[in-house]
Amino acid sequence: MASTDSNSKFYSAFSLVAAIGAASIAKKALNTTWRATTGKNPPANPADPDVSLAEAVMWATVSGTLIGVARMLATRRAAHYYAKSTGHLPPQLQKDDQDAAKAPAPQS
Repeated sequence: MASTDSNSKFYSAFSLVAAIGAASIAKKALNTTWRATTGKNPPANPADPDVSLAEAVMWATVSGTLIGVARMLATRRAAHYYAKSTGHLPPQLQKDDQDAAKAPAPQS
């Protein structure tokens, strides 16, 4: 039991570090791209009334999507690495019931 708990904590820490790293890299790339595209810095606070609504919505949409996708890809990669190293999925991912063959039939 201690080994499973230890592996669970290792995976949690490993995936957290991967997600934070990916989000940091994505944010840096996004800031650089925003400056190159718009010619100005990204909004520090999109809720500021001095930032146009269109710019605030665009920044929130693009940054939220790209950072979210980068975090998801990093945590998936961490799970793949963990599974390759240990021979099984992390405990948090073993019972996600995502098998299509086990899904209930759709109700009409």
